[in-house]
Amino acid sequence: MRRTLLKLPLLAFAVLSGSVLAIDANKKEIVIGTTVGDFADMVTESVKPYLEQQGYSVKLVEFTDYVIPNIALAEGAIDVNCFQHQPYLESFIKDRQLELSPITQVPTGPMGIYSGKLPALEQVKSGSKVAIPNDPSNQARALLMLADLGWITLKADIDPLKASEMDIVDNNQGIKLILLEAAQLPRARQDVDFVVINGNYAVSSGIAFTEGLFLERSYDFINWVVVRSADKDAPFVQDVMAAYNSDAFKDYALKRFEGYKYPASWQLTP
Repeated sequence: MRRTLLKLPLLAFAVLSGSVLAIDANKKEIVIGTTVGDFADMVTESVKPYLEQQGYSVKLVEFTDYVIPNIALAEGAIDVNCFQHQPYLESFIKDRQLELSPITQVPTGPMGIYSGKLPALEQVKSGSKVAIPNDPSNQARALLMLADLGWITLKADIDPLKASEMDIVDNNQGIKLILLEAAQLPRARQDVDFVVINGNYAVSSGIAFTEGLFLERSYDFINWVVVRSADKDAPFVQDVMAAYNSDAFKDYALKRFEGYKYPASWQLTP
């Protein structure tokens, strides 16, 4: 299986505006896009072998941001992606007017607050620097965690999945928020007092969840496998769903991704 890493914006996807990608009922080549880390590992270590047994060839494309994978999917550069939770997907679809559909949940590492210059949450003080993701949906997640800790207070009447800095009504601990791209957060630990890191980037940076000073639990933020809406009933999509829900994948995930949030349909306690 070929494995490709895309660090920069996609070069070009020559798709005519308003065109519809044809569905190939006999499709046997699948291009899957994921962010770097655990979701890519799930493909190479379990999903790929399953699909190969069904007669498919699989190419993995790895991304280092949260925008390009959906654009690539919508434009046909990839067939499937796996990197995002549903609130982010719904917001992206609305903003970009894309026709994308989630098909199955995947094990997802929890977002966590990790130590930087300060080793314990109790040491937070006025002026403490806290790095959080700068993309809207993950920024909202981080703010909810800070609110749960009592470090900030958010407006009572807001949609918590869309919380932003503008919704902070009380910065109880006097912290200073530093907004960074999610992929950059693990490297920021030495420069700030605390850092909020997405699960996949914690794992890909060798940071164990057990190092987390505080971890989220919400099932609103478990990630999904996503396809173009026009393809959701295609045979290859059904086989991708089967791969992510096979007994072999479940056994693999429970051992390989301990401490993750698991798909609700698995009926397991995360």
